[in-house]
Amino acid sequence: MSVRRLAEASVQPASFAFNKAYSAQAKTWINKYPKGREQSAVIPLLMLAQEQDGWVTKAAIEHVADMLGMPYIRALEVATFYTQFQLKPVGTRAHIQVCGTTPCMLRGSEELMDVCRSKIHHDQFHTNDAGTLSWEEVECLGACVNAPMVMIFKDTYEDLTPERLAEIIDMFEAGKGDQVKPGPQTGRHYSAPLTGFTSLKDEKAVSKATRDKQAKASAPKAVEAAVPPAAEKAASAAAPKPAKPSLEDKNRPAGIARPAAVDDLKLISGVGPKIEGTLHELGIFTFAQVAAWKKAEREWVDGYLNFKGAIERDDWVKQAKALAKGGVAEYIRVFGKKPV
Repeated sequence: MSVRRLAEASVQPASFAFNKAYSAQAKTWINKYPKGREQSAVIPLLMLAQEQDGWVTKAAIEHVADMLGMPYIRALEVATFYTQFQLKPVGTRAHIQVCGTTPCMLRGSEELMDVCRSKIHHDQFHTNDAGTLSWEEVECLGACVNAPMVMIFKDTYEDLTPERLAEIIDMFEAGKGDQVKPGPQTGRHYSAPLTGFTSLKDEKAVSKATRDKQAKASAPKAVEAAVPPAAEKAASAAAPKPAKPSLEDKNRPAGIARPAAVDDLKLISGVGPKIEGTLHELGIFTFAQVAAWKKAEREWVDGYLNFKGAIERDDWVKQAKALAKGGVAEYIRVFGKKPV
């Protein structure tokens, strides 16, 4: 990357200040960042300075730094690093950035640069005699399918020929740049194929297809394929539900009387307030009780809660053992996270 330096002192203005409109925009940008992070607005503020004066002056860099409470060197580092900032005076009516990356180069960007050399100045970053125009070669501007192309201010002009670029330059030189329509200069619709649309060419046909689809979706279903809601409900009611395990089952975990100190069973992943209440009804009040459950006991509780294997998947026993041994600290050591 080439070294980027500020313009000579002889062309630097003595001071800089945002005008009323840009000052309001600058405050809006600063307010987008939290207290203490206002320096994050340095790039947008430098861009506003460039939009106002056409280029970024030393005075503008220092003014932005003062606004954001940052050392001058930090703002200078930003301005000299990003090539979007113009560090020397550019054309007052147009600074033309010609894309020279591979797709544009293959499509004729070198000829566009020749136009700039002949109509503006042989070298980049130099203005014409009137100081109204300047140009430079830049990296990809993101419109490769419409190569070759240039950017002037914030607009791109694509699908260019040398002749068309010459016309555009003349329009900006005459102060009529606002009359040049940005985008493809060949009549192409944005990035559509050069040969024209290949699909969805008829808006009426698209609308008809949409209407047909909607009509088909809203049409009554075939009688033979339909299932009456009443029959569906009856079939659902007839399906046997799994029986809840008996409280007298030998595999039911042994319960205890409610102790003075009850563990917070909700620390076990999968146990909420409602499940904790059910466990209390079964006489389960401590982590140690859960940690001691055998396979048959876990299956009984899983069936009683209708958990469908969740106790094994969440490994309640391992969680309970960690909590019984050392509480949350031990849980974090074993699982690497806090219980949820």
